[in-house]
Amino acid sequence: MASQELARFLRERREDLRPVDVGLPTGPRRRTPGLRREEVAGLANMSVDYYVRLEQARGPHPSSRILDAVTDALRLTPAERMHVFRLAGVNPEPPAGPVRQVRPYVAGLLHRMTDTAAIVTDASYDVIAWNPLANALLGDLETEPNLARRRFLRTGRSESSSTGSSSTESSSTEEFAPIVAGRLRASAARYPRDEPLARLLAELRAGSEEFVAAWDANPVRAPGHRVKTMNHPEVGPLRVNCDVLVVPEDDQQVVFITADPGTPASRALRQLLSAG
Repeated sequence: MASQELARFLRERREDLRPVDVGLPTGPRRRTPGLRREEVAGLANMSVDYYVRLEQARGPHPSSRILDAVTDALRLTPAERMHVFRLAGVNPEPPAGPVRQVRPYVAGLLHRMTDTAAIVTDASYDVIAWNPLANALLGDLETEPNLARRRFLRTGRSESSSTGSSSTESSSTEEFAPIVAGRLRASAARYPRDEPLARLLAELRAGSEEFVAAWDANPVRAPGHRVKTMNHPEVGPLRVNCDVLVVPEDDQQVVFITADPGTPASRALRQLLSAG
């Protein structure tokens, strides 16, 4: 039988979610908070009766497959997922792959920072969210969103080059190589079954001897504060600050690129935002 602790956790988590959090229409005003049980059951691809019994601690002992489906439906973080498996007394499988969706509050933070170029990268260095200034500064992020490909496989080998003739080069290009390799090494160990990540690593190994050398060196670099000069094709050199905020529950990083107030770089960033 499912434990009372597990049932209570699932019920409380369901009541904390809103339809918009899981991509469902809001519909008419609800009498009770959170999602309905039938909505969670539908998201988890299981019968409503089974989910109700699970949430009431009347159901059978849940399997790993059932727990995976429920934790996905409830949008649990990796830490919360591990907690659910522990409550159920089940050994969890490794995560299938990196979290490739941005939490709404993180996306909202990016767009409130109009004078800061901000991006979010997942564990494979895909840029999965950005604000307008970041797109103007770094180039077309939709065309090539992966910073590892930009760094090792694009002409000029800059960490933030874009496709086509417009590219932004950085003084920290050499420093960025071991940072990328170290993070991707950790991601490969954490997500051994993720096919997109495996394809990316194969592409980097085949196309860049520099990446192979950086990978083999097994670097360990922590994100933090750095000062770099970025040479933008339209506004020229920009001395900027680069700061990284880790979102550990999703294995993501938020990168903030700012200029000191009153500097030419600050004025240039405002010019880029205005032009964009």
